[in-house]
Amino acid sequence: MSKIPVDQGVIDFIIQNKQDYRICTSCSGPIMLPVALKSPKSNDIVIEVGDQKLYISRVQARYLRRVTSDMVYDPAVGLSCSAYPDL
Repeated sequence: MSKIPVDQGVIDFIIQNKQDYRICTSCSGPIMLPVALKSPKSNDIVIEVGDQKLYISRVQARYLRRVTSDMVYDPAVGLSCSAYPDL
């Protein structure tokens, strides 16, 4: 599987927040959550972003062409998805 490109806005966001993130599946498609909310799995693809890591689930990796800013979870908007009832 080839490396998935990450938009500069996402790279800047990850570096600014100084934490690891994971791209996983939500009811509305791929979403980028902090690993504190969604732990990485051993078979995730790992992309180094400065001192941080971006984990991409193997399920999502099959469909992603690139990681874009619209995948970043916005707590102000929330997420109405039964997979993540606390968001």
